[in-house]
Amino acid sequence: MNTPLSESHRIESYACGEWIQGTGKGKVLLDASSGEPVATIDSTGLNFKAMLEYGRAHGGPALRAMSFHQRALMLKALGQALMADKESLYEFSTATGATRTDSWIDIDGGISTMLSYGSKGRRELPNTRVLLDGAPEPLSKDSSFSAQHILTPLEGVAIHINAFNFPCWGMLEKLAPTLLAGMPAIIKPASQTAYLTERVVRMIIDTGVLPEGALQLVSGSVGDMLDHVTAQDVVTFTGSASTGQMLRVHPAIISHSTRFTMEADSLNAAILGLDAGPDTPEFDLFVREVAREMTAKAGQKCTAIRRALVPRPYADAVISALSARLNKITVGNPADEAVRMGPLASLDQRREVQERIQELSVEAKIVAGNPESPTIVSGDAQKGAFINPILLYCEQPEGCKAIHEVEAFGPVATVIAYDTIEEAIHLTSLGGGSLVASVFTDSGDFAHEVVAGLAPWHGRIMLGNRQSAKSSTGHGSPLPMLTHGGPGRAGGGEELGGIRAVKHYMQRSAVQGTPTLLTAVTGRWTTGAPVKVGDVHPFRKSLATLEIGDTVVTAARKITLEDIEHFAEFTGDTFYAHMDEAAAKENPFFDGRVAHGYLIVSFAAGLFVDPAPGPVLANYGVDNLRFLTPVYPEDALQLSLTCKEINPRETDDYGEVRWDCTVINQEAAVVAQYDVLTMVAKT
Repeated sequence: MNTPLSESHRIESYACGEWIQGTGKGKVLLDASSGEPVATIDSTGLNFKAMLEYGRAHGGPALRAMSFHQRALMLKALGQALMADKESLYEFSTATGATRTDSWIDIDGGISTMLSYGSKGRRELPNTRVLLDGAPEPLSKDSSFSAQHILTPLEGVAIHINAFNFPCWGMLEKLAPTLLAGMPAIIKPASQTAYLTERVVRMIIDTGVLPEGALQLVSGSVGDMLDHVTAQDVVTFTGSASTGQMLRVHPAIISHSTRFTMEADSLNAAILGLDAGPDTPEFDLFVREVAREMTAKAGQKCTAIRRALVPRPYADAVISALSARLNKITVGNPADEAVRMGPLASLDQRREVQERIQELSVEAKIVAGNPESPTIVSGDAQKGAFINPILLYCEQPEGCKAIHEVEAFGPVATVIAYDTIEEAIHLTSLGGGSLVASVFTDSGDFAHEVVAGLAPWHGRIMLGNRQSAKSSTGHGSPLPMLTHGGPGRAGGGEELGGIRAVKHYMQRSAVQGTPTLLTAVTGRWTTGAPVKVGDVHPFRKSLATLEIGDTVVTAARKITLEDIEHFAEFTGDTFYAHMDEAAAKENPFFDGRVAHGYLIVSFAAGLFVDPAPGPVLANYGVDNLRFLTPVYPEDALQLSLTCKEINPRETDDYGEVRWDCTVINQEAAVVAQYDVLTMVAKT
């Protein structure tokens, strides 16, 4: 199967380990530019309950048996396979109405997101199956009873109901954190562009990388699947707020408290700063960004700019500049290299956008574009879903509702005049919660005040100015390391956001018990658990023989005034508390001259390090360093170094070892505590 060419191409579902055609007549899908049939979609005959059970019984256990690093490597392998064959996806994408640039956002952007999660999983997560959440919580004075929060994968299936506008990225940006968490997924793409999603799923399944049951696909209606969800399942939805709200109150979702997250309508705004007049770089950046966000994917982006708020004195200049830029946008068949903007996804989508423009025009006047008579350079004007960019202007926004409530999901934006910072913040918040807002200003004061007002209403805020013009990723670019979601009308979800998104598919539990048992459960040594002091220094042990709890207790070393003065002279750190007895005594924290904190750390290393070449390859840092008790001349320092956590790298011949380092004085008071991180050979 290469390219969908006619309705004879029937999109299949992948269920319970096999590709299945629907048994019904199905729905014919049309090319967005020509109106010609490209495929037929149908899910009639699928056993949705069996699909859920299959994922829980096969995909879930297989994924949970893998470590985070193994799942991350799985994502890397999938991303590399997709990237190697991505050109075949571009042919499919053209039929959706996407230009080459639009398709790059969807295809390359989606694959890059999967690769990014593969990298983050290996870099930020341990090579374990249990993820620790925070530090241990001591629950008793004698350290005999403690608690540790952990995260473990849910034992259900993640059902991803996706939108039509990004058939590749929309699937992969949800699938990557789901699989990394250790949870199987069922993908339900929007029908109109599902032939591209199906192609991506086929490529993934053909790699053989995923365990059986880790990924299934519903091509067509989701049927009664939601009737069979449990407390261990997750449902995510991307699409209209009305549909999302309907799904959120599904009886099974409510009765089981099934996790439900929604990324929905969003009347995103861009604000031009009071300082950003027509003669500033920020003015030009604002105009360019609004035009780009209006026309990329023909405005069919959840992050597209729908409202452009501008200071009233600059309104005419903004409208003139935006209109001139939009008039240069060539509209037509995206296969035509001269075309800058393709059609909407379907004729139904165009009719809906035209209806929304009519609603908006009650409060705002059209100042650029004609929504009824598109001007195109190629394609079929009658059968294709073409529309030109439409710009509206609302001069007096006070009391208006439609401009803040009606979203025309196409190349449509409304310029809104404002007078004060407070008014700009208020008008933006009337959108009821958005995925993203952007602010174009070179004024730190303006940025500070506006961001403080916008933050409660937005998942992301982009600040644009002359310094970031060349490096900025732009208003509408969701990034895998940043939150993609927003409060209120935008649904409240967090589909991306780095490891935050992974945790959405995991259960947080507080485990209470003795440090010994907590250590056994978590794989990380907990204060109060037994230690093992042997004849062999732990630094002489490779990962093959090193064990959690292996400890070295050092001899004591006395700190002299000469040590302190030499360290000060050698390093240049002559802070008064180390050099001036009288001044140090006036300090509320000290009784006199004290040793440098980094002198303590340096002397500690001298006490615990085994100098000969061996399994320990490198020290690459410390975590959680705290100086707890002042060290004075003539104090004696001693320490214990305990193997706290062993994290072997999946594909390397070494791993990371975390050591608990506790430094005490002659009175057994803890003067410093921190984690030492080393790289240690596996053998």
